[in-house]
Amino acid sequence: QVQLVESGGGLVQAGGSLRLSCAASGRTFSRYAMGWFRQAPGKERDFVAAISWSGGNTHYTDSVQGRFTISRDNAKNTVYLQMNSLKPEDTATYYCAGARTVAAGILASAYDYWGQGTQVTVSS
Repeated sequence: QVQLVESGGGLVQAGGSLRLSCAASGRTFSRYAMGWFRQAPGKERDFVAAISWSGGNTHYTDSVQGRFTISRDNAKNTVYLQMNSLKPEDTATYYCAGARTVAAGILASAYDYWGQGTQVTVSS
């Protein structure tokens, strides 16, 4: 069993930056692909970014490409999402997810573990 705890959300003005962190429990974190998803009020949970177990492969949804960076530190059991040039449309609850596989895709159903989420609000 893996527990995921997100942190780093908050209120920021458009154009600003935030870094989200997701701390994972368990000794097998390095064997999990990790992802970030987000959900705005009244909308479905959408894929944001994913990273393979080694960190060697990353994937982003088009709307955040070039602005967001996903990374991981397996020694610290932590995955990060650096968010730059934030826009009001980035406002959502952001969720960290883990998959028991080398690399996971963009589908939420591919992930086995989820955090509780952290709120990101971008003001215009």
